[in-house]
Amino acid sequence: MAGPASTDIQSENSTALPFAVVRLDSRVLQILEKSEPRHLPMAFADSRPPSSIRFGIGDIVSVTIFEATAGGLYIPLEAGVRPGNFVTIPDQAVDNDGNISVPYAGVIRAAGRTNVQIQEDILSRIKRRAIDPQVVVTSSQQRSSLVSVFGEVRTPVRFPMPAAGAQDRLTDAITRAGGISGPGWETWVVLERGGKRATVPFGNLVYYPSNNIFVQPGDRIYLYREPIKFLAFGATGAQGEFPFDAWRINLAQAVGKAGGLLDVQADPGSIFLYRRETREVAERLGVNCSNVDGDQVPIVIRVSFQDPSGYFLATKLQMRPFDLLYVANAPQVDVTKVLSFINSVAVTAENGITVANDFYVARANSRL
Repeated sequence: MAGPASTDIQSENSTALPFAVVRLDSRVLQILEKSEPRHLPMAFADSRPPSSIRFGIGDIVSVTIFEATAGGLYIPLEAGVRPGNFVTIPDQAVDNDGNISVPYAGVIRAAGRTNVQIQEDILSRIKRRAIDPQVVVTSSQQRSSLVSVFGEVRTPVRFPMPAAGAQDRLTDAITRAGGISGPGWETWVVLERGGKRATVPFGNLVYYPSNNIFVQPGDRIYLYREPIKFLAFGATGAQGEFPFDAWRINLAQAVGKAGGLLDVQADPGSIFLYRRETREVAERLGVNCSNVDGDQVPIVIRVSFQDPSGYFLATKLQMRPFDLLYVANAPQVDVTKVLSFINSVAVTAENGITVANDFYVARANSRL
């Protein structure tokens, strides 16, 4: 398949887009391994557990008030036999203004507050009228602090945030939805939180526990399937898109998936991997980034399979989604193409002469 010559790539010869060629060695491998993207963006890398659940509009609130003895504000003297000196106010929803109503305490602000804060507010309003009161506020139904998990899961679910102490992580939330419905290496996880969004492969949550962060109220977790692929062109056994079919693959495996190198066409010393690296990583690789705009720098990583150690290096270089693998033609291939073209032209010309001679001979014979 036609493509740039090895010499053009190594000379960084391009008028459309500046790029840099980096020869793969142990130092480059070490830099690339340390810079592998393994984490959710910093906005979602907070490993702290979720804060206390706060009530929101629509939540159903239960309020129970205790008094030390009967004959107080809520417990009459003639109450008779009771399981305790308390009264439970009928459950009520936090209204559109964010409030609930408690007899003798009036309108109480509930939205955006924890149960402890609501308890203290109610207590401060009735403590001078009730007999040594105590207040317990609980959530009967959560309708605002919900977590949604949907997409490529077995049973999409919307569940309330667990109570304090039961701190779910992303994989726990996915388990609540029955787990992923397809192969893990084809599954991507989208986390939407506070108007921001991040997407990572499901494998990131498994292989790098720091990505498996705590779920927060209001999180939306969407899973979808998209095979991770790379592209291969040039003198490989096959060209096109190839799925990883695994969590991760290395460069040597990618060359194998693309059918290896064509014996009579490929230059084993000119294996190129096209990708973009951050400016920081590119500078650590020794690339001059002064003529590159933006934070992403086009990099071409070159490895030679003529060098026996090149195969070892290739087994250590991890492929990334939509990396582009290119194998250049051997120099003699272009010479062969030229000679083949010249030969085809000569054969065509010779055939034309032969046809013309046959025509004239046939014409001469017809006149006899």
